[in-house]
Amino acid sequence: MAESLVVQSKVKEAVKGLDLRMDSTLPDALNAKIDAMLKEAAERAKENGRGTLRPYDL
Repeated sequence: MAESLVVQSKVKEAVKGLDLRMDSTLPDALNAKIDAMLKEAAERAKENGRGTLRPYDL
């Protein structure tokens, strides 16, 4: 996936709220995780004959 799906500043803010620091590679790892989740959800939706992703596909 070429385009980022997460806003790095928002991730940093959320991690800071957990009283932790953020490694610089965390946003890339989150992007990879989200990409995988979306691909799995898309498969599920297609297997169920739908063209719309829904929360329960995740």
